[in-house]
Amino acid sequence: MEDYKKEFIDFLLDKGALLINGVKLFELNSGRYSPYFINTGKFNDGKSINKIGYFYASEIEKSFDPKEYDKIFGPAYKGIPLCVATVISLSKDFGINKTYVFNRKEPKTYGDATKVDKQKNWIVGDKIEEGDKILLVDDVMTTGNTKYDAIKLLNGIADNLEYVGLIISVDRQEVDVHGNEAIKSFEENTGIPVKAITTISEIKDYLWDTKKISEIDKKELESYLAKYGTEEIKRRLV
Repeated sequence: MEDYKKEFIDFLLDKGALLINGVKLFELNSGRYSPYFINTGKFNDGKSINKIGYFYASEIEKSFDPKEYDKIFGPAYKGIPLCVATVISLSKDFGINKTYVFNRKEPKTYGDATKVDKQKNWIVGDKIEEGDKILLVDDVMTTGNTKYDAIKLLNGIADNLEYVGLIISVDRQEVDVHGNEAIKSFEENTGIPVKAITTISEIKDYLWDTKKISEIDKKELESYLAKYGTEEIKRRLV
């Protein structure tokens, strides 16, 4: 495993953004009960939000040419600080100056808002314009519903938008309610490639090798992945 992945996993663990508990499971938005939980909301101070921005910017710099994208979009709510932190790091650490955009959860109803102007009602940050090349950032991918909703919203604001990619912190490597791989389905349905800084299987292996999780936690993680993981993950567990 690359050193930056190890550093990222330790960073998640140290900040309490990665919680693992094989005894008391976490209820997810999907309704599943998981032995681990990712919460990027824990990056709530200047030092940590600066660092998470750097990890996202590093993945973008590694995977995409700056000419391929114009704007960094983060869906509300977790994507909001991520898109801002990412553009700051892109500028500061890599000399790449891009703009950020995020959406509101509820439409704006005051000031310059109107009943017909979706741009003013729903969008904060740079203006979404026809033909924009957009790079999405978010925390994790479980079902992909937040991303689908964001794309639908953006497509209702401007025509001919190009979605260059989606960067997430952790690939949970799960299937959706229909048994399909969530990320693979998202890529096939949207044509948007998904890049993850690390995966749950990499996290499990690294933490076990470095004795940072108990045998109970490891077994619960493997049991969860055996039930909800992709076919590739299930084959590895056999």
